[in-house]
Amino acid sequence: MFRTNALKARLLSGQPAFGIVHTLAHPSVAEMIGLAGFDFVLIDGEHGQGEPHSHLACLQAISGTRACGLMRVESADRTVLKRALDLGVEGIMVPNISSVAEAREVVASCRYPPAGVRGYAASGVRASDYGFQSERYLKEYASQLLIAVMIESRAGVENADAIAAVDGIDVIQIGANDLSYDLGIPEQLEHPDLLAALGRIEGAAHSHRKILGGAPLPGKSAAALVARGYLLLTVGRDVTLFGKALTALQAAAP
Repeated sequence: MFRTNALKARLLSGQPAFGIVHTLAHPSVAEMIGLAGFDFVLIDGEHGQGEPHSHLACLQAISGTRACGLMRVESADRTVLKRALDLGVEGIMVPNISSVAEAREVVASCRYPPAGVRGYAASGVRASDYGFQSERYLKEYASQLLIAVMIESRAGVENADAIAAVDGIDVIQIGANDLSYDLGIPEQLEHPDLLAALGRIEGAAHSHRKILGGAPLPGKSAAALVARGYLLLTVGRDVTLFGKALTALQAAAP
């Protein structure tokens, strides 16, 4: 359902937003997250379950709540991005962007010619309400879509300033766990090298007035990240939350 992107408006006004990573690709779970009051549901097309039909059902369920439907796609491939956009995502998150050329390609893949290279089908896809709002969609889609790129490699850190400078990128999202592996210090989330890398990405985002996104790490709460200037916060993952609840119930059983 094409609508004004309340999440993007909130972020651009400087207010933090909180969401859950949705890996189970089930519309009822996606709907529950939205009904619980979170600002966004991040459908995980990179590591999560599902395919276009189930992701579509999740987006339809989310549209009945106040939450915005975002999707982390599996790659920066043009076709992958096009298919997600045609489903009507309100925000796209692209993993492992490591160069300015890749960041520019992401933006181009999200724009119709002449501004970009996205294949045209606006007259008949869900993004434009199957054509019922195609005229409005063509006028507003570029300003309403939230585009986030993830920096999660040594090369991405080295190019963070240039990536953050790319016009059209709204969010610089930090993937701390993958970054720790690429730096050769897996899961050492307090290691000085990782902290220095995180600081470099944060500085690049702030310097170019981009929204900074991330997830709480051990010893760093969501409130602590907000104090450091993070605005887009993924504060949980459905499968992890469910697993913890089941473990607690099992442990409490007589």
